[in-house]
Amino acid sequence: MAQTSIEKEDAIHPGNPVVVDRYNRAARANHWITAISLILLALSGLAFFHPSLFFLTGLFGGGQNARALHPWIGVVLFFSFAGLFIRFWRANLPEKADRDWLAHAGDMIKGDEEKVPPVGRYNPIQKFNFWAMSLLIIALIVTGLAIWDQYFFDWTTIPQKRVAVLVHSLTAIALICIWIAHVYAAIWARGTLRAMTRGSVTGGWAWKHHRLWLKELAERHKVKKPATPAE
Repeated sequence: MAQTSIEKEDAIHPGNPVVVDRYNRAARANHWITAISLILLALSGLAFFHPSLFFLTGLFGGGQNARALHPWIGVVLFFSFAGLFIRFWRANLPEKADRDWLAHAGDMIKGDEEKVPPVGRYNPIQKFNFWAMSLLIIALIVTGLAIWDQYFFDWTTIPQKRVAVLVHSLTAIALICIWIAHVYAAIWARGTLRAMTRGSVTGGWAWKHHRLWLKELAERHKVKKPATPAE
């Protein structure tokens, strides 16, 4: 069964160009808190990953401060991403249109986007990013608690802590790689960053990248189906 991808605040505003609301202020604030938390965690975590990167602790006022702040920033990340998960998990469930899109992913990479079938609010790569980040953040929280000795020292044995440190480090590297890919994709697809800075996209962007979402939104609000709006 197809999952609805429409949020209550989503709306189409006719004009030249057509403007489509995509994220409200709460969603954007939630996203940026998560993004900033990830950046701070990456910087503070890398500082302890190798001696050559220890200079990064200077951004946090020194090694002791970085070590003390790192787990608390992780707590902020957990609750912030939990808010995003609750808001967007349904829109990231797989649909039949995703299989058709993946079958033509090569055309997208070659720049022949007109050959790529339409998708809903998120394409399969965005959905993979969402679920991968969800699993990795859970893994980071679980392993982080296992090595947060100030409060949870007695919860795990020393051998378990060693395994947790290894898993925590590998998970963090994977999450950083996915985050970099996420940022690159947002920059590569012109007009995408506007969605998370201004909350809206142009009708042309929505038609080009998420046509099924745009059509569903038009039908929901009884808006005349747009032709091919200008970018």
